[in-house]
Amino acid sequence: MSSPIPPGIIGHNRAWLTPHYAVFPPAGIMDSLLPGLQGCILRFMTSPAMGARFSQAMLLVAPGGGTSAPIDNNLQHFLYVLSGSLEVGAGKKKQVLVPGGFAYLPAGSKLAFRNAGDDEARALWVKRPYTAVEGVAPPKAKFGHRDDAPREDVLGRWRYWLLGTGDMSMDFEMNIMGFGPGTHFHCVETHVMEHGLYMLNGQGLQLLGRDWHEIWTGDFVWMGSYVPQQFYGTGWAGAEYLLYKDVNRDVAF
Repeated sequence: MSSPIPPGIIGHNRAWLTPHYAVFPPAGIMDSLLPGLQGCILRFMTSPAMGARFSQAMLLVAPGGGTSAPIDNNLQHFLYVLSGSLEVGAGKKKQVLVPGGFAYLPAGSKLAFRNAGDDEARALWVKRPYTAVEGVAPPKAKFGHRDDAPREDVLGRWRYWLLGTGDMSMDFEMNIMGFGPGTHFHCVETHVMEHGLYMLNGQGLQLLGRDWHEIWTGDFVWMGSYVPQQFYGTGWAGAEYLLYKDVNRDVAF
């Protein structure tokens, strides 16, 4: 017989879903198994089924696991390794990613990955279609590490641009936003871009619409276009999150 539900578990649930935003702690996100991925578990955090224009998932790869054949679905792919190591191939290019390492594959590339290590690998996986613009050449595959990315520090906050910024070939960015204890974003934002936020470490208060939500390490937040948003770092140490946002494209009619 299964154990009884702990007292107060329903009232203490932090998961929240609205048409404009979502807050998902990791404990409630269920496992998915997909054909073509051996020894892999996916935990989808957002997708078009929610109303998002991209997909983001936690990817767990057991030692020896990975793609059984290259993935060729004409989507853009971004992988960011959280723990373990993952060998990622972008066509003929291949690199082993360690924690903090990332890979970007443009649409039309063939994605392959394998865990050649002894420990489980954990990575965040973002994918979306590419929005082409006449006269703008498409981007190329990129490999890197957060420690080598451009960084900006302002008033106790910091930012890493993993894929650069202002590159018109790109239709999305992946940035790491950091906050020292007690610091906060400088304004309440309301913008056309949507976000996928994964809490890398620390904790904070996130404004979404008119509501404040406490978010911790491992939490995921989806923010649709125009939802008012702001972040305050709380706790005794700094806080960081990995942030997806769509950029550099006109509105669609």
